[in-house]
Amino acid sequence: MTSDARKLPTGFGRLWTAQTISSLGDGVTQAALPLLALTLTRDPMALAVVTAAGTLPWLLFGVLGGALVDRWDRRRTMWVADAARAVLLAIPAAAAALDVLSIPLLAAVAFLLGLGGLFFDTAATAYLPDLLRRDPALLERANSRLRGTQTAMSGFAGPPAGSALLALGRAVPLLTDAVSFLLSALLVRTLPAMPRPVPEARESLLRQARAGASYVFRDRVLLGLALRPAVGNIAFLAVETVLALFAHDRLGIDTYGFGLLLTAEATGGLLGAGIASYLGRRLGTGTALTCTAAVEGLAILGLAAAPNPYVAGLALSVCGAGMGATMVLAPSLRQAIVPAHLMGRVASTSRMLAMCAAPVGAFLGGWLATTYDIRTPLFAAAVLLLAMTAVTASMTSNRRVEGALRAAAPAGGPDHPASKEPAQESAPDLL
Repeated sequence: MTSDARKLPTGFGRLWTAQTISSLGDGVTQAALPLLALTLTRDPMALAVVTAAGTLPWLLFGVLGGALVDRWDRRRTMWVADAARAVLLAIPAAAAALDVLSIPLLAAVAFLLGLGGLFFDTAATAYLPDLLRRDPALLERANSRLRGTQTAMSGFAGPPAGSALLALGRAVPLLTDAVSFLLSALLVRTLPAMPRPVPEARESLLRQARAGASYVFRDRVLLGLALRPAVGNIAFLAVETVLALFAHDRLGIDTYGFGLLLTAEATGGLLGAGIASYLGRRLGTGTALTCTAAVEGLAILGLAAAPNPYVAGLALSVCGAGMGATMVLAPSLRQAIVPAHLMGRVASTSRMLAMCAAPVGAFLGGWLATTYDIRTPLFAAAVLLLAMTAVTASMTSNRRVEGALRAAAPAGGPDHPASKEPAQESAPDLL
């Protein structure tokens, strides 16, 4: 029986439900935190501090966090992280109820929520391939469902719910997210236990973190998968920085219309996540990744040249579809080919590279718009995405992907003692 015909295990349903509940809570908080900050100050820098605080954990502790996840039980890491975030959110909720909420407190909460997210996301990424026996087709199906639900909950349902709940009281959205984390923790705790990865020789945490990062940079397939979101974030943040101004000045779109424009992008993301597995089967994962990257670049080019809001919405929808498919195919491939004992570090290294690239893109977009005109960041982003596509096409070709999958799936499994050396000897994939 092929993997396409096999059902996802029952445990995945519980993990999916937990992440759906948590994503809804995340969407509520993502809308509520900035609005709560706005009730305390009109200082743009203070508001920026609250927003930026949530991304700092990935920049400061990304690879070290991955090394810790590779030492710890992944299921326990997930439910403890969610339980801790539930308790954490009770603090600003109480402060809001007592009218002692402050910007430093919100920034600290955003930072600690981000830290909890680092551990939960990395552990979940490492746990999923063990749950699905590293089956590439099942991983694509599972990631398609997880990505689609995350987009729907945190992109569509969560933000308006957060705004509506805030009208009922400043503590209400925070308590709602706390409940979502608590429910997620309880569900995750019921997941089946997975065998711990084969332990490595006892090394310092820093040395293990460095080994995980080195593993990414030495392997052409993994490096290609890591470069896509890193370069992509530079391009997309350059666009996002000026998108509201571009929509207003060039397309004549008001605030309501801008919201519809973003909805078009999110709708495309849902479509892309839904058809990712089909593209992978029809084209091969490597070719599908190259095509989706090229689609993203061409769509941004279309956005830059859009003569009206309708063409702009179509371009953003197509771009969102490319992004949605990429965000299913790339993680699924990574989960299928990386040994279990390195999964946390490899995943966190890739995520950290993407997070570090985001501020570069924001600065680039602002500088190009100020120095030239409002469309220049969009054209630059399109060129950057298409150049990245050309560079990474051979790194993640179907031939390399198939070779990596064969090397990662010997008879004994990726963590069987007899399979350690072959998994490290994929010579065609090393720089």
